[in-house]
Amino acid sequence: MTAPALLVLAAGMSSRYGGQSKQTDQMGPGGETLLDYSVFDARRAGFGRVVFIIRREAEGLFRERVVSRLEPHLPVALVYQDLDDLPGGLVRPASRVKPWGTGQAILAARDEIREPFCAINADDFYGREAFAAMASFLARPSPSGSPLALAMCGYQLRRTLSEHGKVARGLCATTTDGLLRSVEELTDIYQTPSGAENRPASGPAVPLTGLETVSMNCWGFPAEIFPAFAAGFADFLESNLGSPQAEYYIPLAVDRLLQSGGATCAVLPTSAQWFGVTYQQDKPCVQQALRQSIASGAYPSSLWG
Repeated sequence: MTAPALLVLAAGMSSRYGGQSKQTDQMGPGGETLLDYSVFDARRAGFGRVVFIIRREAEGLFRERVVSRLEPHLPVALVYQDLDDLPGGLVRPASRVKPWGTGQAILAARDEIREPFCAINADDFYGREAFAAMASFLARPSPSGSPLALAMCGYQLRRTLSEHGKVARGLCATTTDGLLRSVEELTDIYQTPSGAENRPASGPAVPLTGLETVSMNCWGFPAEIFPAFAAGFADFLESNLGSPQAEYYIPLAVDRLLQSGGATCAVLPTSAQWFGVTYQQDKPCVQQALRQSIASGAYPSSLWG
């Protein structure tokens, strides 16, 4: 059986991180980035190669800080998220300067990936158990025909918040047998003393307990997923082509499939503590968490020897 691939979304603009590339910022004691830890965990879970989605202008720095370190250990490929990669002859408006979102990023890999794959963010720490659970799911034989079989690692909201500002999370509703019923992208979630609160720019604040299941963009997909994402992106652009801030998120693409009956999505629960770098102020906390993980024996002090 072909080993699954790890697809790492690393084309973000790091706008809340002061413009510096958080995807290549060094966090570990040996200069490791957060994505180094994800690749390390995925490799020991049985993933066979890694594909990075990056911005073309970031290629030099990315090859220097990331690819050069990983290539001796597993196959690495790069693909590029392009603002002008639009369907049906559509032309990007001049006002559009930010990427079209994580859903379009997935499409950037459509000519590179032919095996089942797990898609993750470059700037999040997911924990070893997430990759082990995802590798087990992706190793199952794919059922022929539709619906497509997808998976998502589900985290407790309270384990995914930042003390330094708002975060975006996919709020998940599940069935009694552990399947994802729907996912709603909330982009203005703040930590509060009693849990969390979503504070949209328009509309009232919505209190959250912190126990809700959320998506951290750790998704398992069959290789056949790309046409469905392409169709969803085309539908998205019909009403959002001229909106400079609108983004085609993975949860939007998945929710579209769920509601149409084109896919089922297993929620793989994890009790892991997520951490990541949304803001510069998050960096010391992340570095401390990594030091604690190394001290506990979960990781070697130098990941790649």
